[in-house]
Amino acid sequence: MILAPNTPAPDFELNSTPDQRLKLSDLKGKKVILSFYPADWSPVCSDQLALYNETLNIFREAGAELLGISVDSKWSHLAFSQDRKFHFPLLADFEPKGAVAKQYGVYNDKTGEAHRALFVIDEDGVIQWSYQSPDGINPGADGILDALEQLNNRKNK
Repeated sequence: MILAPNTPAPDFELNSTPDQRLKLSDLKGKKVILSFYPADWSPVCSDQLALYNETLNIFREAGAELLGISVDSKWSHLAFSQDRKFHFPLLADFEPKGAVAKQYGVYNDKTGEAHRALFVIDEDGVIQWSYQSPDGINPGADGILDALEQLNNRKNK
């Protein structure tokens, strides 16, 4: 079951490049968008992440950092990211396979991949919005943008 809003986001540490690791807790004090997706190179995932790459400036203007997460290896992520010219980290939930996806309730035991799921986490590390899309459907960016707007409106009141 996907983690619900008002749940503390489980911390994790995953490879962001072949020789660098990123901890979610390192981003405390910033809003974070987690985009779990099934697989590098697949058509829907490629389209979804390309859209987020194009929307990245809007996410960052809202004070949010984007992280992509799948069970693919750090080497697959490196090649995929370079080929598609992504400007945000892809994190390898590779070994133990899907451990972070399992923590967030979005691991697909049947396929051995993450479901397509989105989380917006506030500056205190609490999930403020979560959504699981059908695996074959690009969820777009509207839900993320709405969640960021609501979060920023609460902060400004």
